[in-house]
Amino acid sequence: GYSLIRAVLEQSRASLATSLGDATLGETLLSPTRIYVPAILALQEKIEVSGIAHITGGGLPGNMSRIVPPNLEARIDRYSWEQPLVFQWLEDKGNISSDEMIRTFNCGIGLILVVEKADVTLACNILEKLGEEVFVLGEIVEGHRGVVIG
Repeated sequence: GYSLIRAVLEQSRASLATSLGDATLGETLLSPTRIYVPAILALQEKIEVSGIAHITGGGLPGNMSRIVPPNLEARIDRYSWEQPLVFQWLEDKGNISSDEMIRTFNCGIGLILVVEKADVTLACNILEKLGEEVFVLGEIVEGHRGVVIG
């Protein structure tokens, strides 16, 4: 991802001092990785978490596919969350397709949790009370394609 970011910066001749929302482009690109452990431990005290995927290099499909068994597939709705400004900026300035963006970057989704359908609302409530921003991205269904993003 950072090689692609460097190429976009070079191609666009953008300054790291460019304003991007409440921060500069440079500050946004260098913001540290979030630590999810306290929230996940608190959640696991209340409900069973069937799967956890930390979305790093390899984007959503590459990381999510590691936790989806062969007889199931994850169907993710790419419009179920709003991408942070930095990803919109990269897509626009780098003329990067949305498919490439989702394969390369987390696009604002740092961690995916898989819980039973009956526990989704409770999981969302618990995580939001802990200060997490939560999105219901999709569902796990029978299938064989691994991860489907539509």
